[in-house]
Amino acid sequence: MSNEQYFTQKPSTPSQPQTIEVALPDGRMKLITDRGVFSYGALDLGTRMLLLKAPAPPTAGNLLDLGCGVGPIAITLAKRSPDATVWGIDVNDRAITLARQNARVNGTPDVRFCRPEEVDADVRFDSIWSNPPIHIGKPAMHELLLHWFARLTPTGHALLVVQKHLGSDSLQTWLTERGYATERIGSAKGYRLLRSVVS
Repeated sequence: MSNEQYFTQKPSTPSQPQTIEVALPDGRMKLITDRGVFSYGALDLGTRMLLLKAPAPPTAGNLLDLGCGVGPIAITLAKRSPDATVWGIDVNDRAITLARQNARVNGTPDVRFCRPEEVDADVRFDSIWSNPPIHIGKPAMHELLLHWFARLTPTGHALLVVQKHLGSDSLQTWLTERGYATERIGSAKGYRLLRSVVS
């Protein structure tokens, strides 16, 4: 199966669900994963790093998991900020279906999982968390990030986890040059945790 399966609306790979359990300092999470979606059968190391090392999210407002997959980031945001409105978006319909199931299983049924075009154009985000889809290619990823970063509130921020060998340092520079002051706030196992604000 090619990586592009993760970024298609309807994966052609036959479904083969598998349930995993994720342990985090703030509790355990059960996740149904499947073939044709990101991080099948295990929590991606970058996502784990983001969930372990990210500062606390805003307690209210709109929070976005950009490229939500089966939902581990969005579910964690909903647990850490129960008074916030949490969104999880993905282009993969199989991932969205699983994310909704996982949210119910983990006691966060109010997370709004949907396709990107289903988010009202007026919604602005106080925080964006993402393990971005680097493998869609640099031009497409840059377009994706600029589109959603433009919807940050004036005091909002974004947290990205990116592997060093896949261009985290150059992405940090690129975002800063485009008006989103970006700093590295953590690193582990070859990953960088970047924080961007509107500058």
